Amino acid sequence: MKLPVADAAALRAHTGRLLRRHRRGLGRVLGLHVSAAVAGLAGPWLLGLMVDAVRRGADGSFVDQAVLFLVVAVVLQAGLVRAAQRASMVLGETVFAELREEFVATVTRLPLSVVERAGTGDLVSRTTTDIDRVQHTVRFGVPRVLVTSATITLTVVAAFVVDWRVAVALLVGTPLLVPTVRWYLRRAAAGYLRESASYARLNGTITESVEGARTVDALGLGARRRARTDADLRVAYSAEQYTLRLRTVLFPGVDLSFVLPIVGVLVWGAWLIASGHTTVGSVTTIALYAVQLMQPIGELIFWLDEVQVGSTALARIVGVADVAPDRRAGDAEPSDEHVVAEKVRYAYREGHDVLHGIDLDLAVGERLAVVGPSGAGKSTLGRMLAGIHPPTGGRVSVGGVPLVDLPLEDLRGHVALVTQEHHVFVGTIEQNLRLARTDAAPEDLRRALEAVDAWEWVAALPDGLATEVGSGGVALTPAQAQQVALARLVLLDPHTLVLDEATSLLDPRAARHLERSLSAVLAGRTVVAIAHRLHTAHDADRVAVVDGGRITEIGSHDELVAAGGDYAALWHSWQRD
Repeated sequence: MKLPVADAAALRAHTGRLLRRHRRGLGRVLGLHVSAAVAGLAGPWLLGLMVDAVRRGADGSFVDQAVLFLVVAVVLQAGLVRAAQRASMVLGETVFAELREEFVATVTRLPLSVVERAGTGDLVSRTTTDIDRVQHTVRFGVPRVLVTSATITLTVVAAFVVDWRVAVALLVGTPLLVPTVRWYLRRAAAGYLRESASYARLNGTITESVEGARTVDALGLGARRRARTDADLRVAYSAEQYTLRLRTVLFPGVDLSFVLPIVGVLVWGAWLIASGHTTVGSVTTIALYAVQLMQPIGELIFWLDEVQVGSTALARIVGVADVAPDRRAGDAEPSDEHVVAEKVRYAYREGHDVLHGIDLDLAVGERLAVVGPSGAGKSTLGRMLAGIHPPTGGRVSVGGVPLVDLPLEDLRGHVALVTQEHHVFVGTIEQNLRLARTDAAPEDLRRALEAVDAWEWVAALPDGLATEVGSGGVALTPAQAQQVALARLVLLDPHTLVLDEATSLLDPRAARHLERSLSAVLAGRTVVAIAHRLHTAHDADRVAVVDGGRITEIGSHDELVAAGGDYAALWHSWQRD
């Protein structure tokens, strides 16, 4: 599954809303740049006047005055350019900050089912490469496109005001410039979109290979992963080669269209001078305007190229908001904390169920252990019970209300899932814990850490709870990071917990001690523990054996051992080990 990309209409609408919200800042930037452009037009105009005045025999005082005005114009232009560039940077940073905040808010609202099916490569590419491209375009590209467009327009208008007969020669390069740029723009958007998609695929392949390096090594998959990386590189190379070919047509055509107006003004102007229809000063001014136009036109073409890249990246970013929600929150409120699964089915791919009509009634305060072979559907069942994914069929409800009908904020107050996967956010230990409960008092944080056997090592850190962890801070071991995740769970305080091998990164003795410590904290709560260590099942009120997406056995530890079924065989094998 690929995350959606916004179409042209949606992209235009989003850009229009963004510009309207910042029209005051945009107007200020344009006003300053236009004023700077006007000041820049004074130089060629004054030089043309000086040429004509000298030909008429003007004295030195006129030249001195013209030079003085020229100096004033240059100083004024320098001041306006500085103010305009500063205003452009402030506007760019403001707009980009808003875009970034909107994107983060959108990503954090994405259904987990969609994120998992889309894979990491596409989303990582949008949050890194695409964000960087949009950042560059917003900060520099959009202001420069507007400014150069205004500068070109003003310069051409000024040239026609000086002498329209000479100024028509400025248009001699247009028949080459316009078709070349239009040819390029018609092909560039699709080319850059393909290029971005190829980078997303390549990023995904590399990320998966790095994260699964041990598995790749253990199964001897190195050659296969390298072959896939090489194939993705070939696709990315082909996409990059296509956009490069577009630029090899664009840039020579643009360069030639720059030279033609200068030659045209000089040749045509010379004939007009010889026939007495214009002056040397007018030709001089317009020739200088022709030279002056090269820089803004070249810059405009460059930034149009960059804006194509940025708009493609923006379409991928804006497209994330088009992901349809996987649930609709209702108004019903649970009558109690009773969790029930009825005829639950789930398929990651249509027509291929991994859960087959599971029924499960969890008594309030019950501790249920879920065991079974790898790939049996234990984790999928845990996600159903936590409301992570809507079931393909059947329903999971709390207090008579389907989990998927609850607002996410309310859902996490009822049921929470903790897996063996964990994440430490950049910041302090305290900030990591307060993600679960922002108003937690210091003593609450300490009690939560004590509950997961983490207070001793946290207190031994250089700054205790205020110690910076994550990238650039103190590196926590996987076991310590898992304890922090469990402490968050204690602070969150839901009435039903789904623990998917939540202590798997701890050694067996430490895990056993931690589970006993948690037992006191979790007293009175409903706990579903997906376990690979059977002492967890031994301590549970009931044990459910999952195999082939079905519950094949359920009962107390003693009942299942006495029954002599799959659980009994598993228990006796585990005891021997």
